[in-house]
Amino acid sequence: MDYDYIIVGAGSAGCVLANRLSEDPRNRVLLIEAGPVDRNVWIHIPLGYGKNVNNPSVNWCYEGEPEPYCRGKKYFLPRGRVLGGSSSINGMVYVRGQVDDFNHWAQLGNKGWSFEDVLPYFKKSEDNSRGESELKGAGGLLAVSDVSEPNALCDALIEAGSTIGIPRNNDINGLDQEGIGYHQATIRNGRRCSAARAFLGPIKKRNNLDIQTGALAQKILFNGKEAASLKYIKNGVSQVVNVRREIILSGGAFNSPQLLELSGVGQPKILKNADIPIVHELNGVGHELQDHQIVRMKWRISQSVTFNEKVHGLRALYSGLRYLFNRSGVLSMPTLPISAFTKTRNELATPDLQIQVFPGTYENLEARKLDADPGVTLGATLLRPESRGWVHIKSNDPNEAPAIFHNLLETEADRSSVASAMKICRNLMEAAPMQKFYKEELTPGKDIDGDQSLLEAARDLIQSNWHPTSTCRMGKDKNSVVDQRLRVHGLGKLRVADASIMPTTVSGNTNAATIMIGEKASDMILTDARR
Repeated sequence: MDYDYIIVGAGSAGCVLANRLSEDPRNRVLLIEAGPVDRNVWIHIPLGYGKNVNNPSVNWCYEGEPEPYCRGKKYFLPRGRVLGGSSSINGMVYVRGQVDDFNHWAQLGNKGWSFEDVLPYFKKSEDNSRGESELKGAGGLLAVSDVSEPNALCDALIEAGSTIGIPRNNDINGLDQEGIGYHQATIRNGRRCSAARAFLGPIKKRNNLDIQTGALAQKILFNGKEAASLKYIKNGVSQVVNVRREIILSGGAFNSPQLLELSGVGQPKILKNADIPIVHELNGVGHELQDHQIVRMKWRISQSVTFNEKVHGLRALYSGLRYLFNRSGVLSMPTLPISAFTKTRNELATPDLQIQVFPGTYENLEARKLDADPGVTLGATLLRPESRGWVHIKSNDPNEAPAIFHNLLETEADRSSVASAMKICRNLMEAAPMQKFYKEELTPGKDIDGDQSLLEAARDLIQSNWHPTSTCRMGKDKNSVVDQRLRVHGLGKLRVADASIMPTTVSGNTNAATIMIGEKASDMILTDARR
């Protein structure tokens, strides 16, 4: 079959692309997704997030390569493998990033990507519960709502922030990100508003849109230096579909470079080792993986004000009934009600640290079974890490997961920042407004003190924050993969539109910016088609 546009990956950007490109009934659009339809009930219950963080039926459940600066540990790396992609299994936190993030993209030579340029695309998506304003959008397809219920512990932490120099910020997505306050979240009426629900739900019966789930992309087929067809497998049967206009890769920072390499586009050494004929040498493919690095510190709390006790015993029944009848209570909450954005060093112009607050604790990150006793987790998150990794195929088998290497804590700057970040978390928890709740520091424990001891503890505790970006980086230098209009350098009829194109990662959770990329990419594709 022939299509005008073929979109590979029904994640945050892919769902937007499918919606916008199929608005014109003359465009025949194919969207393929390796995972299933999003029928899993826990996808749609916000705090059900923990049920799918390691569920292989909707999750790629990747594992990273050994990390040399973190005792050789291999890290668990969940990514959505379902309609909606990672927006169907993430924490639903809506953070755009800092104004300077996007201005920096433009300063690197990516014309059209300054904050002023991208703001209209953020607004276009949004149906913000705060209404339309200069910075907010209303009437869009993506629900962006305030946290449904305040939390006494979170309120105390916000007050504590003010006492240690982190001011209250009621709009983290405003022009100034610095401060501590409640997030907005992609939740509508107590249910997750994933990219699939927002952008595919209203239009899935369009006659010119073909959505194929359970379809694993195998390779792009080229006619010379132009993308001509896509080969994929579904129900054990390999199929080839032709494209008239463009193929757009939206598989994310792991899967988009993987498919390029499987198709013969990338570093010659990688392709030769995998026995793949070279179609086009492009050394930046899979290069410069960036990700936020997080150290989760845990405390036991003296009062019953956390998520933990609300999901155990009779309280769990009460929480379930509240959600069932009113779509309210703990099950309707995002995983991170609040965050603090601050600086690890006074000389910085903007925050480089996000302290993510989860009003709960768990023994095992992957299992996500909450403790019975009250507790809180503060995630010290480096927003602008210097460490760089990579993503590359291991073989020519599309079913084999790529090798993923983050190189966490490789640089001295990252090592210094993480120790400072942990001390700020402690200062926040030990501030006067927290004394009525404070009971005990569990991880790493108060006996761990001093920069070097904290760094050594961080080597055991640090993880990827599951915000991978930049493996098909936008730019003009020799290691970039796409240009400012997201066209793959040196190839025709092929673009990448997802988090992998970010020149540098944004300062905060990456889902909002990825949806913006889908909106802007759609506009550029349709504009170019009219020329």
